[in-house]
Amino acid sequence: MSSSKKKATPKLPFDSLIDHFKANLYLFETTLTQIEGFVLKYPQFIDLIHSYKFRVKDPEHLRQKLIRKQSDAKAKKLPFNITKEKLFEEVNDLAGFRIIHLFTHQFEQIDKTLRKIFLEEKWNIIEVEAKTWDEETSRYFQSIGINVASKPNLNLYTSVHYIIAPNRKTGITCEIQVRTLADEVWGEVDHQINYPSKSPSVSCQNQIKVLARLTSSCSRLIDSIFNTHKEFVGNGDKINIQSNPKKSASRKTKAAKSSTKSTVKKR
Repeated sequence: MSSSKKKATPKLPFDSLIDHFKANLYLFETTLTQIEGFVLKYPQFIDLIHSYKFRVKDPEHLRQKLIRKQSDAKAKKLPFNITKEKLFEEVNDLAGFRIIHLFTHQFEQIDKTLRKIFLEEKWNIIEVEAKTWDEETSRYFQSIGINVASKPNLNLYTSVHYIIAPNRKTGITCEIQVRTLADEVWGEVDHQINYPSKSPSVSCQNQIKVLARLTSSCSRLIDSIFNTHKEFVGNGDKINIQSNPKKSASRKTKAAKSSTKSTVKKR
């Protein structure tokens, strides 16, 4: 009677890196929980943030990203240097936190509050960069000291990206994105269609570009509405859109907590 040998599980590309990431998932999860605590507890954020979401990267999506990076390096005849020791430094979006606000000029105060938190917690800011395709928005970011990506954003959306390193022995990094609610609409649609692989449909790609222009126009209209409101009520630099701040603050905090539960998902 012949004995059947158990087939070995075939090895997949970058198994050792994926296993290393899985073994340290808790570091990324606790970092995101810390950032959520800052967002919920800092009083400056109450009137600024519409909502937020966060996620830890799906290990299989990390594998696909590494395959793409290796392919890009090969095409450019460059070495592929992402090792187990460098993984958490080279891939910055293993943990991602997104802050969503209503209108553009809220960003300056959000930025100041984030920097105050990072300074207090001794977290290093590795990079802050605005990605935008719109010249007017680009000038706004530059006027408040935000570096704007030198290459125009071909995806036609606007978002500010922070790469930060928590004060930890293990050198992990985290990406925080800040964008308007209108840009988030575009981002969600694009994510469903083009991630992790771009849609082959030319029509879809063209329609997404049109959507980007519509959401950009929507952001400008919202900015205009709030500017008019500020002039009308004569409320100085602060726009308070809440009829009962204490009650609204409580409602927003509960809504934020509830929203997080539904948006803590792997992408």
